[in-house]
Amino acid sequence: MSYMNKSIKELHEALKNGEVTSKDLIKESLEKSHKLQEKCNAFVTILDDAKETEVTDSLLSGIPYGIKDNYSTKGILSTGSSNTLRDYVPFFTATAIKNLESQGAVAVNKTVLDEFGMGGTGTTGHTGTVKNPWDRSRMCAGSSAGSAAAVAAGVYPYATGSDTGDSIRKPAAYCGIVGYKPTYGMISRYGLFPFASSLDHCGVLARSVEDAAIVTDAMKGIDKNDMTTWDSKDVHLLEALTGKVKGKRLCYIKELCDIKNYPNATSELKEHLENFNKTLELCKSLGMEVTEESVDSTLLNASPSVYVVISCAEATSNMSNLTGFIFGPRGEGDSWDESMKNYRTKGFSPLIKRRFVIGSYVLQAQNKDRYFHNAQRVRRLLVDKWKELFKKYDAVILPVSTGPAKPLEGSKDILDKNESALEEHLQIGNYGGFPSITIPNGFINNLPVGVNITGNCYDDENVLNIAYALEKEMPYKNQIAKERVYE
Repeated sequence: MSYMNKSIKELHEALKNGEVTSKDLIKESLEKSHKLQEKCNAFVTILDDAKETEVTDSLLSGIPYGIKDNYSTKGILSTGSSNTLRDYVPFFTATAIKNLESQGAVAVNKTVLDEFGMGGTGTTGHTGTVKNPWDRSRMCAGSSAGSAAAVAAGVYPYATGSDTGDSIRKPAAYCGIVGYKPTYGMISRYGLFPFASSLDHCGVLARSVEDAAIVTDAMKGIDKNDMTTWDSKDVHLLEALTGKVKGKRLCYIKELCDIKNYPNATSELKEHLENFNKTLELCKSLGMEVTEESVDSTLLNASPSVYVVISCAEATSNMSNLTGFIFGPRGEGDSWDESMKNYRTKGFSPLIKRRFVIGSYVLQAQNKDRYFHNAQRVRRLLVDKWKELFKKYDAVILPVSTGPAKPLEGSKDILDKNESALEEHLQIGNYGGFPSITIPNGFINNLPVGVNITGNCYDDENVLNIAYALEKEMPYKNQIAKERVYE
């Protein structure tokens, strides 16, 4: 009997009743890990020596899960999916992972990401491309590609992720699962390899809103090692899932959701927006108010450029410690600067090097105000606009991207300019540190698509409950990627 396709509560009950043991679950999860690795390349490391834990009243005790490979894990290879750290074994464990360990959770693998989280395709990790378990010719998006693929394929009920622009929420949509990025600072980032510190969030990928709530309740908490964390002891996400949403107020953005704004719309985009409109009708049937709002399209269209400037600038600063001297394989050379140049030139992928060049350029004294400071100003305008919306509404609801997972081969390198804001709008959740969750809401050409709900800071309970109420009315909870990919 297969257990890894069950929810956390179902697994906990089976463990408590003696129907199955933690050792049995670990064995099944490891077998599925190896099977998925052959097909989809989702893992950097599979922990075949994972040990069972005592089953306690903690819902996570004895249950396997996966860790995105940009979380530091003591004594376990932690590469960030980069050649520059291909042999790095940390001496400490990230706080979020320690919190899960304290609940008896069992890590069985480290999952592939785009190198250091800098990518949205799942194709730039040093171990190769991650393939979508629904269709191996399609991408999982990124950067939490391996985590999304593994959860969708039923390797375990949840995995950790990180989200700097949409790196949890878009892979979740492409893989037909739930992706949740809580309010900035709810989960400690101590031990998470930094990409862009003002945008980075820890979070979770799961197959239901309830499971996402259970895991986040365990991961969160104030941490003396991360001064951006805040005291969330009075936030109880699981308890908040009542499904009572009558009178809740939602809005969507006309400029992003009106098909008239896409003169070159593909059939997939048209169907995606039609599907989104059906979801809006479902919201209304649950007693929620849904209102169309308008946002200056010039401001929306500026968001992707803002993200590139700020994230690249912060990444350039954060990763200046990757020299090959402190950790990582040392570069060859007759002098220290030659060794460092060799290490960084050969170790980083072309995408990362381009981002470092951009980051260095926009931070140069003669360029800083024109690019970096202007990007910060536009970021503030976008956050202020969303804050205005949150004064009137409980959440903003929007479709995720322009449709289902993109093909790994043959995708356009440059999006239609009319579609870039729709493809990248999840970044606004990172600009403001807003709680944001993606849930599956249908299929296009037998591939899953998602809808996103974003609320105001510290209003995580409300955001998750709205998602929970919607999920209850749709047939996508706990869905597993179709077995056809393994044929």
